[in-house]
Amino acid sequence: MKITADFTQITGKIKPMHGGGQPPFSGSNFSLFKYMTAAHMPYSRLHDVGGWLGQDLYVDIPNLFRDFDADENDPASYDFAFTDRMLKAIADAGVEPFFRLGITIENSWDLKAYRTAPPKDPAKWARICEHIVRHYNEGWANGLHLGITYWEIWNEPEQPAMWAGTPEQYFELYEVTANHLKKCFGDSIKVGGYASCGFYARAIDPTCDGKNIVASPTATAEQKLLNLCITYAHRFFDWITSAEHHAPIDFFSWHTYTDVGEAVAMAEYARKILDNHGLNHVESILNEWNTTPGPHAHVRAEGRLPAIKAASMLLALQKSGVDVACYYDTRLGPSVYGGLFNPDTWTPYLTYYPFLSFGTAYALGKEVKTETDGQNVYLLGATDESGKHGVLLIVNRGDAAKADLEITGIDTACARITRIDEEYDYRYTGEALGNTITLPKDSFVEILF
Repeated sequence: MKITADFTQITGKIKPMHGGGQPPFSGSNFSLFKYMTAAHMPYSRLHDVGGWLGQDLYVDIPNLFRDFDADENDPASYDFAFTDRMLKAIADAGVEPFFRLGITIENSWDLKAYRTAPPKDPAKWARICEHIVRHYNEGWANGLHLGITYWEIWNEPEQPAMWAGTPEQYFELYEVTANHLKKCFGDSIKVGGYASCGFYARAIDPTCDGKNIVASPTATAEQKLLNLCITYAHRFFDWITSAEHHAPIDFFSWHTYTDVGEAVAMAEYARKILDNHGLNHVESILNEWNTTPGPHAHVRAEGRLPAIKAASMLLALQKSGVDVACYYDTRLGPSVYGGLFNPDTWTPYLTYYPFLSFGTAYALGKEVKTETDGQNVYLLGATDESGKHGVLLIVNRGDAAKADLEITGIDTACARITRIDEEYDYRYTGEALGNTITLPKDSFVEILF
């Protein structure tokens, strides 16, 4: 295997691929935010914050504006207290909130749903959202000046745990809200959605036109939902690009819980849907991903493999058509998704450290040319162009191998190598960097210069 890195050739910028969802806090204890700071984490997406129904305290529209019949222009109608405290702590950590306007998922919707019904007055809902933006960006109602860029309208409306209405009712809510927010704030904010469940069934739509999809009569409920996700996207973009229902969109957000190869294929599909609808300028944002969701016992027992898979995803997304990505999630607490922090010890799982390494590259800012002829090997080189700083990240998910290294444009004598493999749990090895480097199976190598 051969690996080359030319630090004289800048190929682009390091993108914000290492954002997170659900910030790691408990009550008023935000001490774990230091790990977001250390990783230069760019965004913390605010969805499902606080647990069930947002713990009736955080972020969700029904928590911030408790009585929909109240006067939306009156500051007294809003309850920002808990969300304010959390967002101040996020901002103090140097992380930008990614604000989801909507509700927390209701996984027991089939027993009873509380907040999944469409707002009874979309125009008023849009004005409520306007005042929330003003509170956090303009200081309205004794608010803050956080300069939050991304405002996401709802989350996964394809599924009944999030939305009890019809697709057209969601499309209308998006249309009304997006037009109102852009009228109020222009390009000072980015508005989008809709946090799609993802494109697992993209194979049934090879032409990416959404017009010839035929669902099998024997399809399971899950298969029907996955098929719906494909048609839903096409219908949404047909709606907002039509002359009758035109609505602005700055970003399209979507989700996946699958392996790296499938995630990259979904990214290509999402980009093609946008481009086919003349939305070449719209950002593609993967703001929920996790390659190894499962009980925490699995994360503990096989800590290295989730870390390697996460590292692979970060490096693969950097070279994909995705503009922003957020891991789901960084919460502190028992969860099948919370893969970065141990709720018992309040310390990072091994999976956190690829985010830390990627953050080093992100802080440097510039991507350099890297190439390999190895299979299932992911590379990223970064520099700040000063000639004194650089990082090379290598992930190997294949068999153990030795790689010939060819690194140009930087002094390699001072290289410092840190590994995740069978022997090292993100530890400095003390080894010197030569013309070859050993890559055990399922390993991660960080080389700082």
